[in-house]
Order: sequence, then structure tokens, then C-alpha cells
Amino acid sequence: MTSKIIINQWWRLKNYRLRTRLIITYILLTLVPMTILLYISYHQYMKSIEERVGEYIPKVLDQANSNIDKQMSELENLPELLYNSSQVLSILRKDSYLYQSNLHNDRFLVNSYLSRTYLTDKSPILGIFVWSKDRLFSSTKVFYSGFHKAPNFREAESIVLQNETDLAFQGKPPFFLMSKQIQDFENRKNIGTISLAVQLSFIGDILMEIKDQNKAEMWVMNQQGRVIYHTNHEQIGTVEDINQYPITNGSFTSYKNGERQLVSVSKSEKMNWTIVHRIPVKYLTVKAELVKDVTILFFAIIGLATVIISIFMAWDVSRPIHNLSNLMKNVEKGDFEVDLKVDSRDEIGILAQSFNSMVSKIRELIQQNYHIELRQKQAELYALQSQINPHFMYNTLETISMAVEEGEDDTVVEMVALLGGMMRFSLSNKNRIVAFNKEVEHIENYLTIQKYRFDERLDFHIQSDINLHHYYSPKFILQPIIENCIKHGLETRRRKLTIGIYIKKIQGTEDIIVSVQDDGTGINEETLEEINSLLKSDPIARRDSGFGLINVHARILMLFGEEYGLTVESRVKDGTVVMIRIPVIEGAEQIRKYERKEDPFYG
Repeated sequence: MTSKIIINQWWRLKNYRLRTRLIITYILLTLVPMTILLYISYHQYMKSIEERVGEYIPKVLDQANSNIDKQMSELENLPELLYNSSQVLSILRKDSYLYQSNLHNDRFLVNSYLSRTYLTDKSPILGIFVWSKDRLFSSTKVFYSGFHKAPNFREAESIVLQNETDLAFQGKPPFFLMSKQIQDFENRKNIGTISLAVQLSFIGDILMEIKDQNKAEMWVMNQQGRVIYHTNHEQIGTVEDINQYPITNGSFTSYKNGERQLVSVSKSEKMNWTIVHRIPVKYLTVKAELVKDVTILFFAIIGLATVIISIFMAWDVSRPIHNLSNLMKNVEKGDFEVDLKVDSRDEIGILAQSFNSMVSKIRELIQQNYHIELRQKQAELYALQSQINPHFMYNTLETISMAVEEGEDDTVVEMVALLGGMMRFSLSNKNRIVAFNKEVEHIENYLTIQKYRFDERLDFHIQSDINLHHYYSPKFILQPIIENCIKHGLETRRRKLTIGIYIKKIQGTEDIIVSVQDDGTGINEETLEEINSLLKSDPIARRDSGFGLINVHARILMLFGEEYGLTVESRVKDGTVVMIRIPVIEGAEQIRKYERKEDPFYG
């Protein structure tokens, strides 16, 4: 199976260009092995770093847990200091007071003792509260609010987190309450509760010793996942999902927001608290990343230099063949004005000489055939342009004859003048491009003659948004369309026909639209579909199809290209709209572009 794959890949490689094959071969033999080696080395090194850090951090966390346990043991012994004062105990044993002044005096004594005993400068105690028989004795380092009710707990000792009590200190420092019942050992009964508000800064001080330049997150949580302390104080009191920690001591990797993290955990033996250290792996491998970047840069420079040398050599070997291939593609597209220049006399040089000779002969044959075909098309167009419909001439002369018999001398004179103008336009000007005003004047003469013939049954109007003397148009593009309008709109019915001709330049383009509209009988769907099919297929080959529209469309296509020509819209009994799209032609230079002076028909 492997050998077949190699053979298939090699066969596919043989279909590539010579230059490409040389470059690919070089990459496969040099760059690919070097890249694989660099990739494997880098990932092995990164894995080694993670393993070493993953072994080191839990040991440090164990030491931090030991320090926290030690500190907590000291804090648990602090309530015992209350028993050192017999005066305080006697005050707590009192059930009531006859005078309020006595209560104030006792409160002052107890508060003073609490302040002297617990609120030292280095102590993490924010405040101490003693509840006894609905009396509160307290002393704090800063102002506080809340804590209007003695804590209710079942065990002899209890730790209450900040979010579980209404107690709050000025400045909102993070803390937890350590509460313990006060026992009267002489009377064997409970005489109150002492609560120490312990500032969490002592945990922060311990953890900051191992926190890596503020890049890592560290927190302490209890067995239920409740966060007791967090380097981000806003997270204190939140609950972590214990199921996300598969081990209680050690390190593992996880992902947070798509970023790979190294998580280390350590659980204390005394408090059953767990310290968690989480840091993005990228911060552990900063130096490795620097070495990697420098190595990649060096590798890229060497690789780029060698690739350039390889490409230069491949280019030098394959350039003649590549040039020949490109020129052959140009010839395939119809460009025969090519010449392959090769100075060598090897096989490529002989091939280039044969190619140039072949293209030269093909070019000569095409030019000969092109001129023959072009002259034939010009002859056909000229014959089409020179044609005056005999039927139109007969009807016009008949109308003139009737006017003579009826003594309408003015009508006769005008019709003869109009007919003479049409004949002069048809025969005197043999150019294929004429001024728009000449084309419009010719069609206006034609419509005026037809109006004399059909009297009140025909009406027309011509509207233009452009300067007709400034722009140019192909000759005889309107008459065949107007003839269709009259033939199908008047000769087949008796009611009045109105023809409108609108000429305008399309905004934002270099095109002109001539729209011929009539309110005649329209074209049925079958005939309209046939006309549109002829317009879209090959109107040049089918210009003798019997539709005057096709002849006009074919001439416009031969002159300007496939993006120009006619479009027809019609509905039965709603008239027909024929739109002629041509490019803007202005100035002698553009006219020469479409007039072929070398042709004898335009001599």
C-alpha cells in the first residue's frame, strides 16, 4: 500500500511544471526534515519544562499549606486569652444591670481588654466581637457596620466567610470570622460567643511568596469548593466545581478560554483546605519561546536564502520552456503577435525557431482570411444601408400621385423634398458612422412621409436628452425598427398608432440608449421568444432570418461587441419597446476606431 501511494504521488509530481518539480524536490529533501526536527525538539523541550514545573509547584504549595495551618493554629488559640481576665469573665456572667451606667462601664472595661489583647500592630485581627446574653462587646481597628446578631453555629468552633455575614469593615478588606463558644468552667455552662474577624492578608502574604510575577492565579478553598481567599478579591466567596480537580495533590493541565493552563493543587492535613495555583503555560515557557523564535528566525533566513538560490537555478533551467508555454497559451487564445527569443542552439533553441516559423505562417493565413471575410461583411452591410424598401417607394409615389390629382401642391412639394433627403442620406454618405442628428433627421423624414400616407392614423414624437450634433451613431439603425412598428401597428389594424423615440445617455456609464416605443398590437409570446432567441444566439449568422431587428442587432454586435445591441419587450395589445444600446462615440478619433479607411467601400 505504501509503495502504491509513493508511486501515485510521484506520478502526480511528474504532471507539474519542471520549475515546480525542482523546487518541491528541494523542499522535500531539506526544509521538511529540518522543520520536523525543529518541531519535535521544541515540543519535547516544552513538555520537559511543564513536567519540572508541575513537580516543583505542588511542593511549594505544601509548604504554603503548612504555614497556613501553623497560622490558623495560632489564631485558634487566641480566644483562650479571654480566660486570662477574671474581671472580663465576671462581667460576662452577669445576667442584668440595675443601672445603664453600670453596663457602659462594664462594656468599656471589656472593650479595653479586647483592644489591648488582640489588636496589636502585627496581628491580622481586624476586630473582635463578644456576644453574651444579648450584649455585644467589641473592638476593631477600623469602623464596621452590620453584625447585629450573635452568630448561630452548632459546633464548638466555626469559620464564616465574608459573604455569609452582614459584617463589613471600612475599605472592604477581605476577611473571615472565626467564632468559638465561651465556656464558664466553674458553672459548667455557655456564657457567650467570641468572634475574631481575621484579615485574609496573612494568606495573601504566604501565597505571594510563590506567585509568579502576578501571572498566576492562586486561591484557597474548602472541601465544598467555597473560595476562602483568592488573589483576585472579587472571587472570594465564589464556589469552584470540585469535579474539575481530578487530584488533590500534584499538577495537571486544563484549558480556560481556549488557553492551556498548568494547574497545581495541594490539600492541607489540618484545615482540609486546598491551595490551587493556575498559570498559563505560555508564561512558563517565555524563555523557551524566545529561544524558539530566534531559532525559527535563523532557520527562516537560511531557508529563504537557499530557496532563493534554488528558485534562481530552477528559473534558469526552466525559463525557456516556461516562456514557450506562455506564448503557446497566448496563441491558443488567438494572439498570434508573439515571438519566442532564445539565444541557445540546443534542443530548446531549435524548438523556438520552429515555433516562431509556425506562428508566422498561421498569422499570414489568418490575415488573408480575415480581410476576405471582412470585405464580404462590409459589402453586405453597405448593401443593407443603401437599400430603400421598394414597397415604401411605391406607396410614397402613389401618395404623391393622389396629392397631384387632388391639387395639393404644397403636400407634393414637401413629400418630394422629404423623399429626396432620404435618398441623399442613403446614397451620398457611405460611412458606417454618422452624426446622430443626421440619423434622426432621416427617420423624421421617413415618419413624416408615412404620416402623409396614413393621415390621422399615425402620430410620432422624438425626444433627446443629448446633443445630437455632438454624438455619433451607426447608420440606418432606426429605419428597420420603425418599419416594423408601422407594418405590424397600422397595416394590420385601423386605429391610430403613436410612435415615440427617446434618446438618452445612461448616468455613470459611457453608453447611449435609443428607445423606440409604440402602442400597437404588440408581439405574441411565441414570436417574441423566437426574436429573443435569435438575438441571444448568433445574430451575425442569422441576420437574413426575416426580422429587420436581427439585421440591426448583428451590425451593432460586429461594430461594438456582445455587450451592445437590441432588447425587445412586448405584450399583446400593449405595444412594443425596442431598446438599442450603443457606446458613446464622439470626436474624430473614436469615429476612426470604427471606420476602416483601408476598405474600398469607405474610400
